[in-house]
Amino acid sequence: VQLVESGGGLVQAGGSLRLSCAGSGFTFSRYVMGWYSQRPGKQREFVAAVGSDGTTNYVDSVKSRSTIARENAKNTVYLEMNSLKSEETGVYYCAADPWKGVLTVTSLWNYWGQGTRVTVTS
Repeated sequence: VQLVESGGGLVQAGGSLRLSCAGSGFTFSRYVMGWYSQRPGKQREFVAAVGSDGTTNYVDSVKSRSTIARENAKNTVYLEMNSLKSEETGVYYCAADPWKGVLTVTSLWNYWGQGTRVTVTS
């Protein structure tokens, strides 16, 4: 299993970005896919997930301004975030798991990407 994130970078507070995660080495459509963030000096935290059936789950702090979506034909999951805040600076990780549902517990995910760095400037 390989997960490769892209789309990170520098963005101003209030701006938007779209992260992508390309998966390979597994049957993408059958896996739950998720995004986590890790701020400097903090533990990795759940942001959003999308199940194999399209069910989504978000952390409350981003729910109204973020969208997770999967494109199974491209083995890719996206995270679009709007109205970004400086405290959302960190490394964003893609995660995958064959679980039939939506996962939010960090320790239950089996596969992780290397992360893409997002810096939100104020």
